[in-house]
Parts: sequence; C-alpha cells; structure tokens
Amino acid sequence: MNKKNNLGLDVCFMNEDDPYALFKVWMSEAEKNEINDPNAVALATVNESNQPDVRMVLLKEFSNNGFIFFTNLNSKKGKDLKKIPKASMCFHWKSLLRQVRISGEISLITDQEADQYFYSRPYLSKIGAWSSNQSKPMETRDSFLNKVNEYKNKFSDQNNVPRPKHWSGFLLSPNRIEFWKDVEGRLHQRLEYSKVSNSWKKQILYP
Repeated sequence: MNKKNNLGLDVCFMNEDDPYALFKVWMSEAEKNEINDPNAVALATVNESNQPDVRMVLLKEFSNNGFIFFTNLNSKKGKDLKKIPKASMCFHWKSLLRQVRISGEISLITDQEADQYFYSRPYLSKIGAWSSNQSKPMETRDSFLNKVNEYKNKFSDQNNVPRPKHWSGFLLSPNRIEFWKDVEGRLHQRLEYSKVSNSWKKQILYP
C-alpha cells in the first residue's frame, strides 16, 4: 500500500489541490480524536503600534470563503481587527501530532449571518454577550454577576434574546494555509498552499 502522496509526504496530506478540502478532512479527524474543543484556534492580531497579540478562540464555521469566529466588537481583538484587518490562525491537534497555520484578510460578516449563529447559542452565552464589557477592567467579580442577573431579568424569555450590535463575527479569507505533521527527530512534514489570483499554488517546505 502506498503511504505517500504525490509530493512524497505522508498519505494524510492527500493529493488535494484545494486546501479547504484537506482542512475539512483534518478537522473531521480532530473532532474524533481531540477530547476538548477540536475547533479551538490561536488567533493573532496586531495593533496600530505593531504589537502582536494572540489568544484562543473557537472556529464556528468554515467554507471555501474562509474561516469564521465570533466576538465582542469592542474587545481588544475586535478593535485591532477593525483598524488592521489582517490575522493569522494556528490549530494544534496534539492527539494527531498535526497543526494548521492560516493567514489572510479579515472582514465583518453580515448581520443576518451573525443573527443566525447568535440565536443558536445557549441562553447564558447570549446573556453573557450583553453583560460583559470584554477586555475592560472589572471592579469586582460580583459587579459582573450583578449585570448578568440584570440582563436575565430584562431578557427573561430564553427564546427571545436579541443580538447586541457590538457582537458579531469575522471572516478570515486566507491567502496562505500550511499543513504540518510531526516527524521524529524534528524532520517534520510541511505542505503550504499560497493564493495566486483565484487559484492555489502548493509546495512542500523544509522543516
């Protein structure tokens, strides 16, 4: 049985010319093997002072248009992305000894798309979106919990909590996607897809 693809990489890299097709397979395998949050991804942004910042978020949707995550638009990452609409992501699946790195341009999704996902969230998550001044200093934990209770009273109908205007989603439209697999002796395998016009160019990289 041939255990390599046409570039000499492990068969898990497949022979896809479309990186989204390969990502879909790798994400499916991660969902079967990762115990917690296979969709957790490190998201890197940069501010006006060129200071990078990174944090974990959850990927909620992906398609051939890109990768979508949601946040408070007034948070630090929200403000960074509105001023400098570029970002990078890194998925690391320790159980599979694989990672995927993605870089590209950021755009805000439509209100309709944001509404659709917001209404699917658990009740407490919706309340939290209203209650939290994300990334801002907090006097005490109790002051936050009091706000949670206030919004629970305001939106007591759990099926009728509107989406705050300051809460939405961003789409990362990639111009580069790299698939990486751990190999003993740090002889790792790397496959890079780069966007050229409307098509993808792929090449393998040294470890």
